[in-house]
Amino acid sequence: MSAPAARHEAAESAPALARRSRRGLDPTLLLIAPAALCVLGLFVYPFVYGLALSFQPYGDNEANGPLGSYLAFFGDPRERLSIWNTLRLAVPATFIDVAVALPLAYRLRRPVPGQRALGALFVIPMTLGTVLIAEGMLQFFGPAGWVNKSLLAVGLVHEPVRFLHNYLGTLISLLISDFPAVFLLLLGYAAGIDPALDKAARVLGASWWQRTRRVTLPMMAPGIAVAAALSFVATFSVFPSAVLVGNPAGETRVIAFAAWQAAYERFDYSEGSAIAIVMGVIELGLVAAALSLRAGGYRRMRTEGAR
Repeated sequence: MSAPAARHEAAESAPALARRSRRGLDPTLLLIAPAALCVLGLFVYPFVYGLALSFQPYGDNEANGPLGSYLAFFGDPRERLSIWNTLRLAVPATFIDVAVALPLAYRLRRPVPGQRALGALFVIPMTLGTVLIAEGMLQFFGPAGWVNKSLLAVGLVHEPVRFLHNYLGTLISLLISDFPAVFLLLLGYAAGIDPALDKAARVLGASWWQRTRRVTLPMMAPGIAVAAALSFVATFSVFPSAVLVGNPAGETRVIAFAAWQAAYERFDYSEGSAIAIVMGVIELGLVAAALSLRAGGYRRMRTEGAR
């Protein structure tokens, strides 16, 4: 198309764009209506309903007014302890997932022998689900499982090690189930790093640690923040693992289990909703902190690029 023809076509399309802007509605926005309805129906409405229900206490909690369910939760030492029990699982699991996945993702960002097999091996746990992982752990880490048999055979222990129905069993289950998502996310970020940056730093005489601290980690910081937020949210909302391979009556009585007991054992739906809201506030706070770190990483990248 010649330049005059292109200018003529642009001049004809300008009035149409102006009329569309005056109407205030772009027909293409209707394409997002199904997604918007899905979000409203599956996420927004349940959240608003649960929030309203949490301020409608009944029974003994009704005497404390609209905050009765929250006061009942925070006033009970056993209930408050569920927050600490959950943090004791979520924070170490998040740290271990990111610490293990980061070097692997960075190494596998470029083709290596057996890369597909390694990638498939890391992703397999994502397809199993919590129940199958717990069943496999009962066979593998149980008193008569392969791990204990191996430890006894080589003489490292004299009696079976208790891996299950405690804090350790729940932590192992969380690491197995959440690692694939963290790994895949970091692999996507690592694959986007230009290898010329590392080569340029090496030519300039930067050591491995200097390249890692000044090039690799700043470039990976946004991905690390998002991966950590994803892992924390997934592990903080742990419920099946804490019951199947943990000790829900003791050290793995997590906040999700406390909400379930309030709602479906004591039938106090208001307190159950209040506990769920507390749980959501903690998760949203962590996500907000992670996104702020992610934004800071992007600002640092732009600043370094401008220099």
